[in-house]
Amino acid sequence: MPRILIAEDDDSMRSFLARALERAGYEVESASDGIEAAAAISERGFDLLIADIVMPGLDGVELARRACLERPELRVMFITGFAAVALQARETAPKESRILSKPFHLRELVEQVRDILAA
Repeated sequence: MPRILIAEDDDSMRSFLARALERAGYEVESASDGIEAAAAISERGFDLLIADIVMPGLDGVELARRACLERPELRVMFITGFAAVALQARETAPKESRILSKPFHLRELVEQVRDILAA
C-alpha cells in the first residue's frame, strides 16, 4: 500500500486531506509543518509527499528539495492557494513535482495522487 506524507499547517485542511486519501486506500501520515515533515521523511519511508508551499519554518519547496536529496525516489505534489507562489515554485521545485491549486475537489486530489504513484 502506498504511503503518503501530508505536510500542511492548517489543521482542518490536513485532517480533511488525510481522511480523503485514507478512504481512497492509502496509508497516510501527516505533519503540521515542514520541520516535522522533514523529520518524518528521515525516519520513515514514503512514496509521496504532499506539501503546502507556504508554511512557517520550512516551506514546502525547501522541504521537497531536501527530501528528494535524501530520498530521490520520493514523488512530490504541492498544494497552494496562492497562484504567484505556485508559479515561483515551478522554478525551484524538484522537476517531476506537481502543483494542485486550492480550492480543489477531493476527486481531483485522489486522481492526481493515483497518477503520480502510477508513473
